[in-house]
Amino acid sequence: MLTQIINKAGKQLEAKLPFVLYRKPNSAIVNAGFQSTSAVFNVNSFEEKGFVFAPFNSESPIVLLKFDDFLEETYEFSIKAYKQGIEYPSTTEDKEEHIQLVKKAISKIENTNFKKVVVSRKIELNCIKDPFLLFSSLLQKYVSAFCYLWYHPKVGMWLGATPEILLKLENKRLTTMSLAGTKPYEKDKKVTWGTKELDEQNLVTEYITNALENKVDRLLYSKVESIRAGNLWHLRTKLTADIKNESLKSIIQVLHPTPAVCGMPKQETKSFILEEENYDREYYTGYLGELNFTQENLRTTRRKNTENNVYKAIKKVSELYVNLRCMQLKDAKAILYVGGGITKDSDPEKEWKETVNKSKTMLFILNAT
Repeated sequence: MLTQIINKAGKQLEAKLPFVLYRKPNSAIVNAGFQSTSAVFNVNSFEEKGFVFAPFNSESPIVLLKFDDFLEETYEFSIKAYKQGIEYPSTTEDKEEHIQLVKKAISKIENTNFKKVVVSRKIELNCIKDPFLLFSSLLQKYVSAFCYLWYHPKVGMWLGATPEILLKLENKRLTTMSLAGTKPYEKDKKVTWGTKELDEQNLVTEYITNALENKVDRLLYSKVESIRAGNLWHLRTKLTADIKNESLKSIIQVLHPTPAVCGMPKQETKSFILEEENYDREYYTGYLGELNFTQENLRTTRRKNTENNVYKAIKKVSELYVNLRCMQLKDAKAILYVGGGITKDSDPEKEWKETVNKSKTMLFILNAT
């Protein structure tokens, strides 16, 4: 089960060399990219090729892994047991600190031009588990998520299972999504959404629409749908469009960070987050994924009596995901990151509970049997 990939990644880790293991949503193929030096490469023009790992703060450097070796392996799924109902025993101080942060955010919304702001917190737990076993557990538990294990000796080790794509660009065809609103999953019970969640999701869709307005043609929306991500429900709208004469860099600059991880208006809410959260998000709510990969598709013409009726269609593809439901492994600790969108209708106690529910995504993995 992933023998070749994990053996190779284990040797990279021992040698302190960068690598990433990842699986796209609903795929049985696990990809692995390896860099042969410990150099830190950065993205500047977005014309580069490699695996991107970008921080929340868009003014900070974006790390790029340049693959010198690339492997693919089919992952064989098996039934795996998990302890259910895991909940981190947070302290009264943890809860009060986050509730006060939520109240500050609500006050900003009531007294300024803020429409929404996303606030977050981190949870530190002792952890000496093998990162490859944690990654295997992610693959088992979260089949419909983008799952990854990323390592660079000069940056750190992160892993996660995110339900949200920032964008996919195939030549000039753009796909993105607005994802907002959270409810806990309850077996055999239909999810119902309140005004707070519906408004929050609509704000994200509205922002993306306005941000792309003069940069794309033929912008199309899907219906708002409920999607399940592990033990949570979210609201999602898919958007597709054809980009005009815009660079990938300009598209990413207007999308990241989206209101789903930052707020509206973007610059003002981002400043609030950097000043008030009292910790550095680092790569949590940043983005990661393939940048300018080349795909070849064999196509067959319909003309009869031709010998050379098969040709290659080559396209350039970038596929980037928002770094949600993630953790950092550092100094025998697992650092979990969770947050939630605050609007005028937010209730501080419920917002605290939402972060507790979101923390269970990674807690399930840490407690997998």
